[in-house]
Amino acid sequence: MGSGQVTDWQGKNVTVAGLGVSGIPAAKVLHGLGAKVTVVNDGDDDRARAQAAELEALGVTVRLGDGATLPDGTELVVTAPGWKPDKPLFEAARAAGVEIWGDVELAWRLRGPDAAPWLAVTGTNGKTTTVQMLAAILRAAGLRTAAVGNIGVSLLDAVLGDEQYDVLAVELSSYQLHWAPSLRAHSAAVLNLAPDHLDWHGSMEAYAADKGRVYEGNRVACVYNVADKATEDLVREADVEEGCRAIGFTLGTPAPSQLGVVEGILVDRAFVEDRHKNAQELAEVSDVNPPAPHNIANALAAAALARAFGVPPRAVRDGLRAFTPDAHRIAHVADVDGVAYVDDSKATNTHAAEASLAAYESIVWIAGGLAKGAEFEELVAKSAPRLRAAVLMGADRALIREALARHAPEVPVVDLDRTDTGAMLAAVQEARRLAQPGDTVLLAPACASMDMFANYNQRGDAFAAAVRELGAGA
Repeated sequence: MGSGQVTDWQGKNVTVAGLGVSGIPAAKVLHGLGAKVTVVNDGDDDRARAQAAELEALGVTVRLGDGATLPDGTELVVTAPGWKPDKPLFEAARAAGVEIWGDVELAWRLRGPDAAPWLAVTGTNGKTTTVQMLAAILRAAGLRTAAVGNIGVSLLDAVLGDEQYDVLAVELSSYQLHWAPSLRAHSAAVLNLAPDHLDWHGSMEAYAADKGRVYEGNRVACVYNVADKATEDLVREADVEEGCRAIGFTLGTPAPSQLGVVEGILVDRAFVEDRHKNAQELAEVSDVNPPAPHNIANALAAAALARAFGVPPRAVRDGLRAFTPDAHRIAHVADVDGVAYVDDSKATNTHAAEASLAAYESIVWIAGGLAKGAEFEELVAKSAPRLRAAVLMGADRALIREALARHAPEVPVVDLDRTDTGAMLAAVQEARRLAQPGDTVLLAPACASMDMFANYNQRGDAFAAAVRELGAGA
């Protein structure tokens, strides 16, 4: 399949695995390039049939209700990133010697000879924020860029569209990296590593290895987290181009070849003349919105990638000032009776919740939902000194309650045994009762939302609405 020029695709039998946000665009692109496309999909519901009808009208073959069988004559499989590697379709493809690409690999292969380089970001938490910060910094430097990949513009659209970019800020999940063997970024960052998606990858080692693929073939910088040794280990194991450097970021004073923080200033000791003696001021901590520790780490990672691309210091400051975080990411909702109410519904796993809890001194914690196999012992043990009280809700709240009983027995706990639409208001009312002036009531569930809500956005909206109701009656 080689270079990915149009002549390669004419008449090629390509199987696309999965309808949905990546499968449908991939099928349309490949069909437009002259490939004979067959889409296979496990599901056969009304939505799938409607999507199939749209593709069949273009001349694409769609096979619903059977995502396991490899169509005869398949020369390439392009998969949606969420399909697990052990699916029978992929086992059949491997047995037949057929390559399997994800949509990221397809986009990478379809890039033109003068395509914009990629600055890539992965990690368990913080990817979206870091990529958006990076794009803001690049724009502040006058570069044509977009935040793409797991967010915003799709990579296929970015690569094949009419817009000309100087550089792309690319968010990549472990799933996407698993299916992107030939991707070679200009520079890349792994922000952190914590157990997540282990049901998909099979083990922590396999998960880490897929994250580490983002460093393969980097040209200028492999950016790692000094506080997370596993990310540095991945840099050591990566096969990079001659001259590529390992660049660390730290919330402490940076060593040479690192970015860090000195007396409230973000500084660069990596991309400066004589980095053993000199440091370049980039921005103030107060330029980071919000200035919580994990978000400062995100800003440093974004700054490192931007500096690797040659961006001047002033653009880092201007970009960070221009950046506005997405909703439900440590978003301050309101102050009521001297208590701050903060929505971090996006904290859907323990690692994200731990970062959120570390940002505040005295917390009434609203937590719970679907644990997805997570354990809460370490999270509760680390966070216990900051907890004034906890209000628990959701399907797996007992797991958090048991961890609190073991590691923070003195912390008052309210266990809300209800899943109706008024449950969040009840949780917020209980939190208000427990909070004292100067406290923060923090929604950082450490769990997924789908037991009670459509998604974390709806959960965060319910929290904000409940807080506004408190304020109205204050």
